Formats: sequence, structure tokens, C-alpha cells
Amino acid sequence: MAKKFLKLWLPVICWAGLIFYLSSLPNLKSGLEPLWDTILRKVAHLTEYGILFLLLAKPMKKSLKWAVFLCFIYALSDEFHQSFVPGRSMALADVCFDSAGVFLGYLVGIWKYQNPNLKAN
Repeated sequence: MAKKFLKLWLPVICWAGLIFYLSSLPNLKSGLEPLWDTILRKVAHLTEYGILFLLLAKPMKKSLKWAVFLCFIYALSDEFHQSFVPGRSMALADVCFDSAGVFLGYLVGIWKYQNPNLKAN
């Protein structure tokens, strides 16, 4: 039972921890020109929350609405957390990008579910 719990939830916890860690880095910039830095950061929001949803959907497969809700709450809490980090700020626009990432993750999950032959070995 504990092994199954760890197999399902450890990836979620580790990924959420990585998101928290990255949000803790002060003045996080890529070093690219401002336009490209902004694009890269927004794509990162989409990607990290799409992955978070897909990881969370596995243990919560019967409650995908709750998985979406938990991702949204985590995105809100992450932005709140950033308001305390030097050089970072709380941006509700980022929550929108996070939510769009969750939606993309949901679409990927539906597509994968409808194509069962795509399962990883």
C-alpha cells in the first residue's frame, strides 16, 4: 500500500517542490532579451502546470475536477509565495498562464486516454 502511494504521489510532491523552489529564486531571469525572457517564462508556466496536472491526474483519475482545482489553488499559492521573494511579485496573469497549462495538460490527458496504444512501456 505504501509503495503504491509513493509511486503515485511522490512525483506530484517532487514536481510541486520544484515549482516552489524555482519560485523562491530571487530575480529569476534567463539572460535573454526582455521579449524572449518573457516568452520563455510564460511558456515555462504553461509547461510546469501542464506537467503538474498530468502527474496529479494519475492518482486522482476519478476526480479530475479536483485535480484541476488543486492545480489552480497551487498556482494561486505559488504567486502569493512569490510576493515575499525579493525581485519577484504576485501576478494574477501568471495564474492565468498556469491555468492554461492545466487545461493543455487536461487536453493531452484526454487525447492520451482516447489513444490507449500511446501508453509508455
